[in-house]
Amino acid sequence: MDPSRVFVKDVKRVIVKVGTAVVTRADGRLAVGRLGALCEQLKELNANGHEVILVTSGAVSAGRQRLRFRKMVNSSFADLQKPQSELDGKACAAVGQNGLMALYDTLFSQLDLTSAQLLVTDNDFRDPHFRSQLTETVNQLLDLKVVPVLNENDAGCTINKVKVCHPVTRIAQKQDSSGIFWDNDSLAALLALELRADLLILLSDVEGLYSGPPSDPRSKLISTYVKEKHQGEITFGDKSRLGRGGMTAKVKAAVYAAYAGIPVIIASGKATDNIIKVLNGQRIGTLFHKDAHLWASAKETGAREMAVAARECSRRLQARTSQERKKILLDIADALETNESLIKSENDIDVAAAELAGYDRSLVARLALKPGKISSLAKSIRVLADMEEPIGQILKRTEVADGLILEKTSCTLGVLLIVFESRPDALVQIASLAVRSGNGLLLKGGKEAKRSNAILHKVITSALPKNVGEKLIGLVTTRDEIPDLLKLDDVIDLVIPRGSNKLVSQIKESTKIPVLGHADGICHVYVDKSADLEMAKRIVTDAKMDYPAACNAMETLLVHKDLQQTGGVNDLIADLRSEGAVLFGGPRVSAVDGLDIPATQTFHKEYNSPACTVEIVDDVNAAIEHINQHGSSHTDCIVAEDHKVAETFLQQVDSAAVFHNASTRFCDGARFGLGAEVGISTSRIHARGPVGVEGLLTTKWVLRGNGQVVDGDSGVTYTHKDLPVLSENS
Repeated sequence: MDPSRVFVKDVKRVIVKVGTAVVTRADGRLAVGRLGALCEQLKELNANGHEVILVTSGAVSAGRQRLRFRKMVNSSFADLQKPQSELDGKACAAVGQNGLMALYDTLFSQLDLTSAQLLVTDNDFRDPHFRSQLTETVNQLLDLKVVPVLNENDAGCTINKVKVCHPVTRIAQKQDSSGIFWDNDSLAALLALELRADLLILLSDVEGLYSGPPSDPRSKLISTYVKEKHQGEITFGDKSRLGRGGMTAKVKAAVYAAYAGIPVIIASGKATDNIIKVLNGQRIGTLFHKDAHLWASAKETGAREMAVAARECSRRLQARTSQERKKILLDIADALETNESLIKSENDIDVAAAELAGYDRSLVARLALKPGKISSLAKSIRVLADMEEPIGQILKRTEVADGLILEKTSCTLGVLLIVFESRPDALVQIASLAVRSGNGLLLKGGKEAKRSNAILHKVITSALPKNVGEKLIGLVTTRDEIPDLLKLDDVIDLVIPRGSNKLVSQIKESTKIPVLGHADGICHVYVDKSADLEMAKRIVTDAKMDYPAACNAMETLLVHKDLQQTGGVNDLIADLRSEGAVLFGGPRVSAVDGLDIPATQTFHKEYNSPACTVEIVDDVNAAIEHINQHGSSHTDCIVAEDHKVAETFLQQVDSAAVFHNASTRFCDGARFGLGAEVGISTSRIHARGPVGVEGLLTTKWVLRGNGQVVDGDSGVTYTHKDLPVLSENS
């Protein structure tokens, strides 16, 4: 649960307001699907003991659409050619309210829930007796588990309203003295105070409050509104597409209610489960809270400062010579070995705590820094240091015109945010790759490796020279900081998640920053009829059992149908079982008598354990089709002696890595000779497969001339001639 939303666990009485753009479609018709999802959520809250009050807009818009249709039906062709006057809003409201409430009543009835309609005007609220009676009525309805549905009585409201001075009814008064409330946003805020609600949710047609118009790509969603910070800095877009309010009205009502003690959340009403997510404490929409200035501002500022500091240090690192950057890596390797005993003792505490907490054995295995691991990491860093300088390499030289030379060069990306789980050795690999590629780095490891990550970070940053700065590598210590970092698309250049499918998916859904990684590691081994069976058994066993929790471990074994007749299928299965593998079968394998393999529920399964799926396929083409349909584009292997079949597989399997007669476990940065890897990417843009130094670089174009100008291209003769790439020693 997000810390800023912890208060929702104590919420009982909730007022939900739905705007016209949520209730109706663009053509003015009622949005039945969205209203159905809304009612289902209110039913769930009601069943969980919440007191739910609904404030709804949409009557005028829905009525206008129906009256326009009636007017068209009852008009002659000649009448329709004349200028059409706008329909009276009160008449539209009278017609639309009837249909709107009929729909709510039907939807709630289908959910075995009763609703009650209450129409109010601002005149009603001038009467203290009315307010008392309204509160009593609503309380009685809530006691009976009835959902009160309130709306402003647009059919009977007056135009010239008089300002009143009751302290509650000052909410959302217009400066032209037009009344107590002038739309359903201000009505909802007024009711929240009058009925002593614990939370007000204002549902809109956008995700929440943005720093500018939501259509502007530069606008950013504000998760927590801080009046002192955001007031005067926000540029609002157009008013509501259909209703009278819009985001300006919502913010005004939300600010008044929040600072009077009622938390408010503005969120999208077009999502089917946002109300439930809000009550579960998820960071949905924009929160307005009287205490927001105490905690939101400092946290967001801290995240930005960390990212900005990493960028500044990155630029200082890039300014160092190649030999200076190499020495930094060698110093880090020495520091790790010098502090090996301290690192090991902190890691032992993490491992013991994980075992005591009952973590899965595969996670504990990834967490432990086994004997020799620190030496191995130090060795890989030294290998990385001895590699060719990656920054500033000339990749291509072109003569654009006489005396005009264009160079395509390698350069640093900027600032990386890496979120990883379990493995503290990943911190060392990632940090060394960032230093080698000149990038600033922000690291967030799993809580299970908290002490290990902290000591590794301290050892590594202590080895950084002062002319670069320790803030080159920032350690994010709590999960709460991640949402704020993911909003910094103007400072952070790339996010690389290393962990579960859930982690990767959540990050991809939560940021505008490019994300590099893989959500699943569903790797296949296909054993062709031409395979050397002894070789196949070695490869299959290694691919599954060498490290079952790795993302490059085999999760599905595909076997050519002919091997069922020759006994090859039985041999492969027997070998896996003898190593302790648990098997699940596709339809063809599970139907084979004697194999005793239970049917799998899905082929899209990453076990991360000594378990895998087995299936029989007709030929290599069927295997390719299966992999492209059910795989995750990670790593897939064919075992075959028929090289034509093998080439077909290698060319047509759409994965980041494809192997012939070799275990999928070879898909690794260190094993590929990259020195280390920051992760494995299944993306098709930028880096793919194991991501080493090269994957953390981008390109820069450098043009060298001697006074040339375009001048409409009249004075330039383009040659576009390729030139040899010169080395530093040339």
